[in-house]
Amino acid sequence: MTISEVFARIKVIFRTKLESMGSFRAKPERNQIPNAKTHDFYKGFTCRLQVLEKAQAIVKGEFSVFSIDNVYLDDSFKWNKDPLTQIFAPLTFGKSLDYRKKSVAGNIKYLWEPSRHLQLVTLAVAYASGGESKYLGRIKDQLESWFDQCPYPLGPHWVSSLELGIRLINWSIIWSLIGGNDSIIFKDDSGQVFKRKWLNSIYQHTHFINGYYSGYSSANNHLIGEAAGVYVASKTWPLWSEFVIWGSVAKTILEEEAQYQTYQDGVNKEQAVSYQQFVLDFLLIPLLVGEKSHDNFSLVYRDNIEKMLDYLQSLMDISGNSPMIGDADDGFVFRLDWSDDYCPYKSLLATGAVIFNRGDFKLSSNGFDDKTKLLVGEHSEKIFNNLIANPALFDIKSYPDAGYHILGDLLGTPEECKLVVDAGPLGLGGIAAHGHADALSIWLTIKGVEFLIDPGTYAYHTEKKWRNYFRGTSAHNTVRVDNIDQSQIGGNFMWLQKAEAVCHSFTSDINESYIEISHNGYIKLADPVIHRRIIKVNKIEKCIIVEDYLECETDHEIEIFWHFHEECSFTRLPKSIQIQNQDVKLELIFDEQLADVNLISGDESLPLGWVSRRFDYKVPSTTVRCAQRITGNTKFTNVFKFNIL
Repeated sequence: MTISEVFARIKVIFRTKLESMGSFRAKPERNQIPNAKTHDFYKGFTCRLQVLEKAQAIVKGEFSVFSIDNVYLDDSFKWNKDPLTQIFAPLTFGKSLDYRKKSVAGNIKYLWEPSRHLQLVTLAVAYASGGESKYLGRIKDQLESWFDQCPYPLGPHWVSSLELGIRLINWSIIWSLIGGNDSIIFKDDSGQVFKRKWLNSIYQHTHFINGYYSGYSSANNHLIGEAAGVYVASKTWPLWSEFVIWGSVAKTILEEEAQYQTYQDGVNKEQAVSYQQFVLDFLLIPLLVGEKSHDNFSLVYRDNIEKMLDYLQSLMDISGNSPMIGDADDGFVFRLDWSDDYCPYKSLLATGAVIFNRGDFKLSSNGFDDKTKLLVGEHSEKIFNNLIANPALFDIKSYPDAGYHILGDLLGTPEECKLVVDAGPLGLGGIAAHGHADALSIWLTIKGVEFLIDPGTYAYHTEKKWRNYFRGTSAHNTVRVDNIDQSQIGGNFMWLQKAEAVCHSFTSDINESYIEISHNGYIKLADPVIHRRIIKVNKIEKCIIVEDYLECETDHEIEIFWHFHEECSFTRLPKSIQIQNQDVKLELIFDEQLADVNLISGDESLPLGWVSRRFDYKVPSTTVRCAQRITGNTKFTNVFKFNIL
């Protein structure tokens, strides 16, 4: 931590102390602009039957939060109670609340999620589509109970500026869809009281974020999300003179951070695919709000978004699968499709197809969706339908700044063999909060069917054992030395010592794709070890050759991990393992030096053999663990044959 960051944190501590005693509090009655009007950015919306069915379930109180399938979100819902642990967080001054302690706030992710109010957007969309008062009534009931139970600035919902930013964005959408300033929800006396409560809370939210923007090592996706919330609020409710200044500051932050937090090749520096989509929504929504309010963002900002979408598209195989690189917590700015198979990446590509006139994005999307229609407007469906769905130019591709490399055979065809190889930085900034110790790891799909996977994330603030496992080296398709991670964990969202990976060579011709990469994560050992990996895709022999070189002088315990999709089946042979997923087969021929080769599934104690495809939910998968004690420089060669009929 730098000296400047230390002083900045001390400043926040002093502000927090003074604010807890009443200073710096938001005063919405001040600086109001006479006769100012709110703006509606989402009008005339009609949604599909699926959204209406979800809205009807929400009206009944049915709502899922991560691994809990039925959280009964009705009039008696307790916004400050964690639905998982049933722990009530106290209504103490929010910025002083130690929300990371399970004994204080339970699992804070479960507590925060319903208060993002994504579910209220679904109700607002249903109301806008048919005008049924039951949806409007439920929105009013839930917001009123939230205002009553979560008073500014007390309790767990006045801790994280990011959470406030997300809430502001969803409130902007809801405000527009229910009719804005002239909504019938505000017509009678009780409606006017409700309106004043809501507008006061909007001001308090915006004031709070403006005083507590994330900075320094915390200035990752949080800072972008916070600025997005303030900017959208400033354009939706320009009722106070401060909103002009705060909105301008937020726009500057977005312009600067979009560039700073994104490599020139379009990859978000968090080194996490899920956060690529999270940040994209935070950048896209202000872009569109700015255009609708005649306050356009720069062409550089716009181009950056298109490059980020290009990267998402390039990761996908022909079936739309993507690797789960880095952290993921099922975070959404907002969503309308609540189905289990909803793919936010494909939805983003549908939106990008309309905004950037990209027929290849259209082809890679899942078709036109309600989210795109809501963001861009009713006219966007016609634009989307008129786009010629040109196929993308699928080929080997390198993202040298981010360290991701795509190679394989027959990319973009039904016979595709696709690999994504990781030789990038651990994550963003000094703490690399959302990175995983996955240097030189491989993701592999054959014919659009996943084989080698990244097992995901599973846990964040709680479950330390599992948090450490899923982001540790043994949970990735790479090599571990002496039973320690490549990079040293310093906390749930912190890394102390970070492995540095390098790509030495990356080439391809009609016969072979070739990459040579290495990392220095094990030079910290008493006898330093360099791990160098060469991957060759032999397009003639239809096989992938993985050569692992361990450069050292004395004895070390070596483990090579291969994590397979949870639906794979296995046949053990004397010198190989045959793997099948759906109707596609693969054979792993392991190095003869590897005497200790085991298939491990769902082991709780190690742990090993798990996959988590959504937050706080895991299922057994199968990991092939190859172990060997070595002395001095050693080479291991493992071969994957993918031409098995």
